[in-house]
Amino acid sequence: MLKDFSAQALFMGILVAFVGFASSFAVVLQGLRATGATDAQAATGLMALSIAMGLGGIYLARKYRMPISVAWSTPGAALLINSGPVDGGFEAAIGAFIISAILVIIAGQVRPFGRLINKIPSAIANAMLAGILVILCFAPFKAIAFNPALGLPIVLAWLIVGRFNKVLAVPAALIAFVIVVVLAIELPDNSAELLAAAFPPNVAIVMPSFSWPALFGLALPLFFVNMASQNIPGITVLRVHDYDPPSGNLFSTTGLFSLFSAPFGAHGVTLAAITAAMCASEDAHTDPSKRYWAAIVAGIAYVLLGLAAGIAATFITLAPAILIEAVAGLALIGAFAGSAKAAFEQENHREAAAVTFLISASGVSFFGVAGAFWGLLAGIFIVTANNLVRRRRDKSAKK
Repeated sequence: MLKDFSAQALFMGILVAFVGFASSFAVVLQGLRATGATDAQAATGLMALSIAMGLGGIYLARKYRMPISVAWSTPGAALLINSGPVDGGFEAAIGAFIISAILVIIAGQVRPFGRLINKIPSAIANAMLAGILVILCFAPFKAIAFNPALGLPIVLAWLIVGRFNKVLAVPAALIAFVIVVVLAIELPDNSAELLAAAFPPNVAIVMPSFSWPALFGLALPLFFVNMASQNIPGITVLRVHDYDPPSGNLFSTTGLFSLFSAPFGAHGVTLAAITAAMCASEDAHTDPSKRYWAAIVAGIAYVLLGLAAGIAATFITLAPAILIEAVAGLALIGAFAGSAKAAFEQENHREAAAVTFLISASGVSFFGVAGAFWGLLAGIFIVTANNLVRRRRDKSAKK
């Protein structure tokens, strides 16, 4: 393996880890806190996710000699924010994370189960995701309204850098956030001590509990989001670059790493799409058979960044919540645009997608179950009803 190592792969792997961590760790922390995690539990969850996706990426890239990159589920974290507190507290959320991970493992190993998931119209799955993301994407503009002097530099950094390099746009916004916090916000006198005490992070393990509201309101939507918005696109990216990995084994492996890290507060790791494209590009190596080293380097860097998760989590608590929400919202605008486009492309599914989107975005819950599940259910019902009506009309026309 060492003969395949290159300076190109080293640089790309470090860049992938920086982009993957910096662009969305704020979303992860916000999501875990939204479900009831304490600051210590959220920091532990971030650490567990980073280490799990690092080890998972190293394992898969080394085993298959392909640039397979693993990431935490950013859309899944957005779902946590949208869903809010779960009946039963963070312990019930952990139970939902475990169930979601088990479902991913089953989807990878039981083909009929995987085919059943694939039958859900992509328009409906994307509409649910768009509904989850849209509320979060308002945060950057709410931050400007809250305080233009604090919110505007963050948005401008994202906007300006994104015109030249979209991959670095969110890291630029994060850097602007750090500068704003340091220069424009009055920090506590003991802030340095707080940051120093956060390394190494204090590990907080949570004993899971299981409930029906958490199953339907969080576990199932999280599973659908992870499969539709991360795992399947991740496989597609690899195949576009002429790699043909065993998709079922890859899904199950991410499910196993999610399962092992769930008690530490990790909501799930999945196959990466954007960072996988970076690892699989010519920038990682001119020889496609040697690009897997970029994914291995990224995995090592993710593990190291995970050890600094406590510092990142502590620093965020020193700033107004709306500012970190702004960074999280900027990180999700691209995902929202892509999912919204895919949701409303097909005219025959447009009405069902609209209903799914509106219910998912409404924030309503019934019987303790969040709107994302009901939105998905409503969309599937409308598509099924439309198909039945269409078939009857076709039969009547033939007669």
